[in-house]
Amino acid sequence: MNREKKFVLKDFLVSNALIIILVILAGVATWKNPNFVSLNNIRNMGINIGPRFLIALGVSGCLITRGTDLSAGRMVGLGACIAGTLLQSSTYSQKFFPNLGDMNVFAVLLIAVVICGVFGLMNGLVVAYLKVPPFIATLGVQTIVYGVCLVYTGAVPLGGYRRDYTVVATTSILGIPLFVLIAVVVGLLMWFLYNKTRHGKYMYAIGGNENAAEVSGVNVQRTLIKIYALAAMLYACGGFLIGAKAGGANVNTGFGYELEAIASCTIGGVSTTGGIGRVSGILIGVMVFEILKSSLQFLGVDTSYQYIVQGCVIIIAVALDLRKYLAKK
Repeated sequence: MNREKKFVLKDFLVSNALIIILVILAGVATWKNPNFVSLNNIRNMGINIGPRFLIALGVSGCLITRGTDLSAGRMVGLGACIAGTLLQSSTYSQKFFPNLGDMNVFAVLLIAVVICGVFGLMNGLVVAYLKVPPFIATLGVQTIVYGVCLVYTGAVPLGGYRRDYTVVATTSILGIPLFVLIAVVVGLLMWFLYNKTRHGKYMYAIGGNENAAEVSGVNVQRTLIKIYALAAMLYACGGFLIGAKAGGANVNTGFGYELEAIASCTIGGVSTTGGIGRVSGILIGVMVFEILKSSLQFLGVDTSYQYIVQGCVIIIAVALDLRKYLAKK
């Protein structure tokens, strides 16, 4: 009986090793610099978590269906650049469209969402109908999106944004940053989509066993197309928010965000083997990853080494996920 309890404890420690290590890391960061748990730092982490949560939500649908989306980061950059070129101040000397009047901020967001949605649709069509593995399909679209962004912007850095755009990053409602509120609203909508709609049931069924789902009457192709198109729309929203926060954008905005999103999803319980994942877990994964980065910064770890640590976290997260899958099997 004691051996059984000891084995369960060991299994728990191994399965949750990343979170335990990060909690210890956060504790050390707090001990070294109490400002780590200051209201200002917590607020900054919340603002950073907002757009990254949207990106992770987009990637999660692809992962649940045993796919992936390597084009996420480049679509984030495209969304940020589209918003940047259309929301520059009329007095800015290097305005991208000199004769363009002031456009409505929400209308620009819709334009970015639609354009990125087209590339997401491309991802879905290639995966669903051409049967190209998601890794290869989204890698190809990633390169296409990057090229389109280069052609569109001419690789010119963007800036001089209007106040009514950048204020989105600094606005709070009842003391809660607008970025956090947007993330909460989108998270609730995605939770409803995943758990209370036919689309969500189809998504999990495809991830569990695509052939069985198709035999059961699930339109696999249509569902996959919807998943990748919706993901791209979420990336555009994330890019729009990141552009507002940074006050500028360029073709490299969002570079590498897809790997961070995949890692966050995996840490949060979205299985790379398909069919498993919850919105609440994705949020936890994004928070854990953001705490990791903030802890390393407060501990004074060089930026170069931070990338090494983040890469190790990605490998460990996937390895632990596969270990759980093999144990269940």
